Order: sequence, then structure tokens, then C-alpha cells
Amino acid sequence: MPTANQYDVVIVGGGAAGIATASSILRRAPNLSVAIVEPADQHYYQPGWTMVGAGVFSAHTTARSMASLIPKLATWVQAAVTTLDPSNHALDLSNGSNIKYEYLVVCPGLKLNWSGVEGLEDNLGRNGVTSNYAYDVAPYTWDLVQNLKSGKALFTQPPMPIKCAGAPQKALYLSADHWTRQGVIRNIDISFYTSTPGLFGVAHYVPALMKYIEKYDAALHFQHTLTKIDGQLKVATFKNNDGEFMESEFDMIHVCPPQCAPEFIRQSPLANADGWVDVDQETLQSTGFENVWSLGDVISAPNAKTAAAVRAQAPIVANNLLAYAGHSSGISHYDGYGSCPLTVERGKIVLAEFGYGGKLLPSFPKWLIDGQYPSVLAWLLKAQALPWIYWNAMLKGREWLVKPKSQS
Repeated sequence: MPTANQYDVVIVGGGAAGIATASSILRRAPNLSVAIVEPADQHYYQPGWTMVGAGVFSAHTTARSMASLIPKLATWVQAAVTTLDPSNHALDLSNGSNIKYEYLVVCPGLKLNWSGVEGLEDNLGRNGVTSNYAYDVAPYTWDLVQNLKSGKALFTQPPMPIKCAGAPQKALYLSADHWTRQGVIRNIDISFYTSTPGLFGVAHYVPALMKYIEKYDAALHFQHTLTKIDGQLKVATFKNNDGEFMESEFDMIHVCPPQCAPEFIRQSPLANADGWVDVDQETLQSTGFENVWSLGDVISAPNAKTAAAVRAQAPIVANNLLAYAGHSSGISHYDGYGSCPLTVERGKIVLAEFGYGGKLLPSFPKWLIDGQYPSVLAWLLKAQALPWIYWNAMLKGREWLVKPKSQS
């Protein structure tokens, strides 16, 4: 018989969302019993991997042990969830145990579906095939960029939704900037293949990005989805919206893999038809189970799946869960805030900040950082301030600039 454990709050996932939410809950209600269910030993600052792929960060600086980050008042259950049973306030774990809860927070992130592109798994990290979406492979991106003096460089983006939708083109910009500085850009044929109909989902930022596309003489191929990679022949196959296939040779290809919710989420009663956790997009409460909340990459809300979004969501989930539990009053609403620091060249960033419906939600006055233009200050924010804020504020429940406001 499985063993049973009971907690006031169980949090599924020990990534940015899980640890930040646990910290925010325990800062408000330290007497609650909180468990974080997470199988991994390591925790990663994933926004840093774009910088790893450009030689700005070393990979090891983006990793810390999970044990060092779990809040002291929380219990770490090192196991994977196999089944969610929200009707019975329970979940089953890979170690054979069963956990019961009063309140559940679901934030396991999403699944990078490397097998969704034929040949990708077999070639990733060799044969010129790389991705900044993998900790172990991002350094290979920088190796390829440094060694490429001529030839064809491809950058790809799969169908939405994906985490950090700007990351596929960030890799392009930073690579092209290096080739420009090395004086070899004219010898390199750069192409960006994206499943989307445009360069970026918020039109306000497109003109600034297009200037860099033109500067680097990159060819844009909209509504083209990568379907196959032949690493030996160095040929990539794409399918367009008309169902037609085309091939392109490459010397280097940076791939953003297709993405989906984890299987145990897709098969759970919490999921919508597309497999994401169905939530009220303002309160982040489950639409089907009132003692369940969700945040981060796994939710159905139409916000950008970024760490910046999580930083805004975690205090709101903490506040709303505790309000429902009778430990506080007032419900807070999430406005869809997300941020995408688009690294258009080494030392400059176009800082995109927006919410639901593409509404602009800048954190700074225009005279300080204007998202319509590349900014040195935004680069310093990305390269220096945000990693420090992540480790020392966000994961510790210090809600700088994101303290939730009650709506009722």
C-alpha cells in the first residue's frame, strides 16, 4: 500500500514558479505545511542560456543545487508526479507514495519535445545542430558561432506556444553580431524559419527588430516549420502552411524544439483540450477545481511564457490561495505581464514588456528605457541585474516591483 502524507499546500514543480510561489506563501503564512514535489537535483536559470550560447555567461553560473533553493520552511519531496487526482485532493508519485493536500499549486513547466522533429535528438550537440534550450548544448552554440567563418546558418522557431518566444531570434542576433565584429558576416548566409506569420507577436517592437534583420541581411521565412534534420548530409527539411516541403543545407542550425504540457498534465482533469492547465487568466485559479491554482509555462492563459511572467504570477497565486484559505483578504488579478529582453547585439537589448492582448506594460519611463529602441541599460538589466534579482529576490519571496494589489 502506498504511504500517505498530508500537507496544507502541495506545489508541483521546483522550477522558478514553484520555489517563488512557495517562498511567497511562507512569507505570508509561515505556519502552513508546504511541500514542493520535484525530482531534479539541479535548478537552472534558463533565461541565461541565451547568453551562454553567445559566450557572455558560462553555463555553470546558471545552475544551482535544488537543495540550496528549497525554502527552509518547505518540505522537498524528491519524486515525479505520475497522476493528479484533484477530485480526491491527492497525487501519486513515482516513488510509489501518495500525497494529500488541502490546496494545490501546479507549475511543472512544459515539455521540450525534442522527438517532435525527426533526427533532432540524434544530432543535437553535434553535426552543427544546436539549441540554447538545453543546458548541456548551449555552450555548443557558442563553439559553432566562433568557428563559422562562411557558409549557411539557420535559426528555427516551432508553432506557438513556446517558452520565451523571442529566444530563437535572440540566438540569431547574437550570432550575427559576433560574425559582424569578426568581419565575416558577408560570408555567412543567415535564415530564420518560423512557424509564426510574423517576426514578433507585439507589433510595437517589430520595427526595431527589423532594422537588425536588415543589418545582418537575414532572410525571413514565415509559416515554415522544421520537420526533419539530416545531420550527416547537413540538410534541414521544412513544411510551409500549404503543406509543401522544402530543404535547406546548413553549416550550423539553431533549433527551438516543439513544446507541450507534460504528459501527466495532459492526461489530468486539470487540462483543457490543448493539454494546458485550464485557469482563470486573471486569478490563475483552476476553472474546474477551486482549491487548485497554476502558473508558469504550463497554464492556458495567453501570456508570454517567460521568467518575468512567473515573477509577476507567483505573488498573485500566493495571495489568492491564502485568501481562499482564509488567511488573508482580497483577490489579486494578473494582467498578463511578460517581458522579453531581445538581445539584438552584444551590449544592446530591445526590451519588450507587454500583457494580455499585446498591451504595453513598461516598467521604466521612456527616458530611461524605451522599448522601441535598442538600449545599453536594458542590456545591463539582462546581463547583471536580472540574474541577481532571480536568485536573491524572486526565489526568496521578495516581491520587488511585483507585490500584488487586491481587487476586492
